[in-house]
Amino acid sequence: QVQLVESGGGLVQAGGSLRLSCAASGIIFSRYAISWYRQAPGKQRDLVAVITGGGSTNYVDSVKGRFTISRDNTKNTVYLQMNSLKPEDTAVYLCKAVYDSNYWGQGTQVTVSS
Repeated sequence: QVQLVESGGGLVQAGGSLRLSCAASGIIFSRYAISWYRQAPGKQRDLVAVITGGGSTNYVDSVKGRFTISRDNTKNTVYLQMNSLKPEDTAVYLCKAVYDSNYWGQGTQVTVSS
């Protein structure tokens, strides 16, 4: 059974930092590209960052220079370090694993107060 479990969300003031984790089980983790998405209330789900199995990364323009995605294949975990958070970063953050199939986690809430 494949599971992706996000953690690390919470309430933080603008300018603060959070580190999200996405822990995977039931897959050969190193083969999968892992993406972070976010979805604010009433809005579509948007891609935030992606890291390939080989460690290449890409970011949406709005988070470049503030967010860093990384992975530890020994722990089957991907991280999203979020610095200089803004109120517009408030959303549910979800991770997605992509290889021969796609898997989603349930998400973790990030709330940034002004």
